[in-house]
Amino acid sequence: MVTLGKAMTSKLSLENVFYTYPDGTEALSNISLDIQPNELFVIFGPSRSGKTTLLRLLNRLSDLTEGSERQGKIQFNGEDIYGRNTDIIWLRRKISMVFAIPTPLPGTIYDNMTYGLKMAGMRDDNILNTRMEQALRQAALWDEVKDRLDKSAFALSGGQKQRLCVARSLALEPEVLLLDNPTSGLDPISTATLEQSLNTLKKQYTIIMVPHSVQQAARIADRAAFLLDGEVIECGDQNQIFLHPQHVRTTDYVTGRFG
Repeated sequence: MVTLGKAMTSKLSLENVFYTYPDGTEALSNISLDIQPNELFVIFGPSRSGKTTLLRLLNRLSDLTEGSERQGKIQFNGEDIYGRNTDIIWLRRKISMVFAIPTPLPGTIYDNMTYGLKMAGMRDDNILNTRMEQALRQAALWDEVKDRLDKSAFALSGGQKQRLCVARSLALEPEVLLLDNPTSGLDPISTATLEQSLNTLKKQYTIIMVPHSVQQAARIADRAAFLLDGEVIECGDQNQIFLHPQHVRTTDYVTGRFG
């Protein structure tokens, strides 16, 4: 278990977090991490190590699993996200999640991009169009779809669908973007395009990502945490984790000798 000294500027802070599923499986054990503003923080490790569970805790999607148990503290901008006065709808707009499988909504590209904004009460077409274009540009998709906004979102390629899902989240102006293996089904060109977008997006947002592979983690991470069996084995910057890991299990996993 790794504990980092808490920084006053932390965007998200986890302190002694445990999480147990209804069947008694302890998915996370004594997790303590601080994630800073405008960094691309990677959570990596083998299957069933707790990566997705950890992401779901950060915007309370874990609430949807009835009978689970959570202990510890998670703070967003210094406030307890599990406090009784937390507005969960507001929280999920500020800490937005994009899943591994692209999930466009039925309808046009325009419908996809404006649905969340309209649900948030926005009706002014000028504002809707401005926010839509800005988000599509941020996701490096505008030039590819600007002339077919009235076409079905399902007609997009896999990579375009995933960038549309990222743009849809960005339109709501979150502060944190959670990405759960967003390039798992993408070809190398689409993967490279999305990775380039992330390097630009982190200037405005805090990004927490579960990568497709160790190699991807090493390419994109500012800092990274290696999870194993629900515990943080090691956490550090890109150079430490991928070139000079301090823990033998991290070394084994990064070098492919994990067993």
